[in-house]
Amino acid sequence: MNKLTSIKVRIAKTWKVLGPGMITGASDDDPSGIATYSQAGAGFGLSTLWTALLTYPLMASIQEMCARIGIVTCKGLSGVLREHYPKKLGVAMMVFSFPAIVLNIGADIEGMGAVAHMLLPAVPVFAFEIFFTGLILFCVIRWPYQRLAGILKWLCLVLLLYLVIPFLVHVKWGEVLRHTVIPTIRMDRGFFEILVAILGTTISPYLFFWQATMEAEDLNNARSHRKVVIDRKFMVKMEKDVYSGMLFSNVVMFFIILTTGVVLFNAGHRRIDTVEQAASALEPLAGKMAYALFAIGVIGTGFLAIPVLGGSLSYIVTETFNWRQGLDKKFNQAPGFYVTLALSLVAGLCLDFLNISPIQALLYTAILYGLTSPVMIALVMHICNNPKIMGAEVNKRGSNILGGLALVLMTLSAIALVWFQFK
Repeated sequence: MNKLTSIKVRIAKTWKVLGPGMITGASDDDPSGIATYSQAGAGFGLSTLWTALLTYPLMASIQEMCARIGIVTCKGLSGVLREHYPKKLGVAMMVFSFPAIVLNIGADIEGMGAVAHMLLPAVPVFAFEIFFTGLILFCVIRWPYQRLAGILKWLCLVLLLYLVIPFLVHVKWGEVLRHTVIPTIRMDRGFFEILVAILGTTISPYLFFWQATMEAEDLNNARSHRKVVIDRKFMVKMEKDVYSGMLFSNVVMFFIILTTGVVLFNAGHRRIDTVEQAASALEPLAGKMAYALFAIGVIGTGFLAIPVLGGSLSYIVTETFNWRQGLDKKFNQAPGFYVTLALSLVAGLCLDFLNISPIQALLYTAILYGLTSPVMIALVMHICNNPKIMGAEVNKRGSNILGGLALVLMTLSAIALVWFQFK
């Protein structure tokens, strides 16, 4: 076997291992997240690059716990909450999750429509929004989970576009390294608000639900075709998938902040409220190639993230009420699941016609995520330390330390978020 063939085989094996973890991580860089990271770079230059390094081990630890819960229990988080905790707790998580996810979907649809309109000005924004919503709904309802998961995994590659853009412009890499490893903190409201927004966008509760449910669904699908042994080798494979997905997510986040920090901040474009503003500002400064790559990336990530957002909400609702659910089911087999998903996308689309700006939607979403994240992290850790639920797969010390740090960080973020709203 020659060297090139060996590399191809290795890449193919790695790609095969990647699954729910990669999709979950990549979907975290949705159009709303891109808008947040663009604001961070444009408003504060390279000062927030260190957040990509800080949040990686924390979010990876939480997502690994969620994946482990899905594998051990063969249920999603809502199903575990319904079975082992008071019903009011699960209902409360659903009530808080519904508006946050719908607002997130609405912001993503609006971002996709606006960017597509920039590329094809002859087509109005609302036409693109309706088209994208209808296409996503059709694909999710029409195609079985395995095919949909394969498409979502390939869509992750769209995010590689953001790794190219900084190499099209002049970057002082020594300065980049300094801001990456040495935290810069400014004691003002604007800086802390963007830090809270980054944390809320990066460590989002809907990702917890999606990760656990997808691991359970993947396992159930595998068991329907062959015997599956949950041994250490199986868990290591899951860990590699989760850690790779979260690393991919944070690398993309890093490069978006880097791109906008180098190009927009240095050119004096300090206020970026939407993804289309970021793309528009890049064209005269970094060229049409950077502009086109940025815009296409927004559309691709929307197609990746919206099914994850809508699917997460459907799983939360159907597991809370013990309805039949699953992307592997046909519409007539799980009508409640698909109706919930359709309603979430249509509700998100309607928000775009109610003059709710993406930045408003992001703010409200961040508030709701900020309030629910600490509670969900605490619940995930409580589940993972309960031998009656997890058996021998309870948390090790390292997971508890990282999870505890994430809990403290998100709790402080929630307090800061509320403080800044009333200050």
